[in-house]
Formats: sequence, structure tokens, C-alpha cells
Amino acid sequence: MTRPLAVITGASAGIGHELAQVIAADGHDLMLVARREAELEVLAKDLESRHGVTAQACPADLTTAAGIDAVVEAVGDRDVAVLVNNAGFGLGGVFAEQDQAVVRQMIDLNIAALTALTAAFLPGMLRRRTGRVLNLASTAAFQPGPLMAVYYASKAYVLSFSEALAEECAGTGVTVTALCPGYTPTEFHTVAGTTGVSLRGMPSPDTAAVARAGWKGTKRGRRLVIPGIANKVGVQSLRFSPRRVVTKVVRRLQT
Repeated sequence: MTRPLAVITGASAGIGHELAQVIAADGHDLMLVARREAELEVLAKDLESRHGVTAQACPADLTTAAGIDAVVEAVGDRDVAVLVNNAGFGLGGVFAEQDQAVVRQMIDLNIAALTALTAAFLPGMLRRRTGRVLNLASTAAFQPGPLMAVYYASKAYVLSFSEALAEECAGTGVTVTALCPGYTPTEFHTVAGTTGVSLRGMPSPDTAAVARAGWKGTKRGRRLVIPGIANKVGVQSLRFSPRRVVTKVVRRLQT
């Protein structure tokens, strides 16, 4: 039996791991992408056993052109029904003091890889007049983020890019959704060095709830999904707040 194929990046942990569970339960075969091969293999076997789908591990470093090419080659001539651009990481601290090699890797993963994979698979969806793209943005996309300046800016790019593509694809049978969770307890914060910031106290859905909300919104063709009432209210309040005040508040929360 041939099932629709979903490609999920950053699938080895966190929200990506939960999205793999939700999408597999919905009857999709999966191409699981991340750097950690062992974790991907465990997840692939679990998904096949639990949901009766075919799941393939595709270890790749998406901060490199070779990693992006590896994903495209692994897909081969199969039609991609769903592309989930979930891979990304953050980096806390004052921009001028950050390791700029790591900053470039963050831009390569959060922006360049997402853009390149969308460019690789979106044209086929448009030709077939069916397909779904789900890009992981963040509530960070809606304001500047002192002490995580590049991360916040990268998510603003993802949101803007996604909304623009959604409009370009209107009426084609292809949808593009930006998923914007708020603080979510994952290993992201350990990697970013933000495990002690004030945002930890903000109420937010867990990874499984974020994944369910994101996939539900994607299936409905929604352009924007913000899981959690507090996150929705917070984003709406930004519309009425002076930009400079918002920036100072975010800095205080990040400190």
C-alpha cells in the first residue's frame, strides 16, 4: 500500500518527534530527518510498530548544502505530500559576544535549510495541486528579542516567508502553515542556554499538544497556528504596544 509521504526535519526530539507521531497516526509514511541517527532509527521502528506505516531515518546536517542534498536524494522520485520544516535551534546571549560561527549555523538551519527544502518540494506539490507545508516559527516571530536577537529574527523570517507563500499558493490546493508555539519544555532551551530565563514561568502547551494543534491547523489549511490561550493573548497584545516598550519587556524576560 502506498501512503502519502511526509518529510519531517528535526524529528529526533521535541516538537518534531511529536509531529512524527501525530502524522504517522494519520496514515502517512515518514522520512525522518535529523543529525542523530540512533534516535531516528528508534523513532522509525516505534512508528512502524505503532501505526503500521513505513518510516525511514535520514541522518543529515541541514546546516550544510550536502545535508540538504541528502534529504532530496533520499526522497528520490516519491511525491512529498507533507513537508514539515521543524529543525532549528536558538542561542542566548549578547549578540556581540556570541560565537559567530554558531550564529551562522543557526541562520543556515533556521532560515536557509527551511527555504531550500521548501524550494525543493513545493513545485511538485503545485504541479499535483495538492500538498501541505508546515513551518515551525514561534511567538518570538512577533517582536524583537534582545539577548536572543538572531533567533527571534530568524523566526520572524519563517513567519513572513510562510504567510507570503500561503498567499502565493491560494487556490492551488497547496497550503502553507506557520506554527508559532510559545515557551515549550524541550531540549531547545538547554542548547540555547536559556533554561533559567523568566519565560519558563509562562503557561504553554506541552510538545504533544503543540504538535496536535499544529497538525490540526495544517489539515484545515490555516496560515497561522498559535497554540495556547495565553500565547494568543500575548501575540494580540503586541499589536497595541509601543515597539520600544515590547523590546524592553522581552529583554527583561530573557534576563
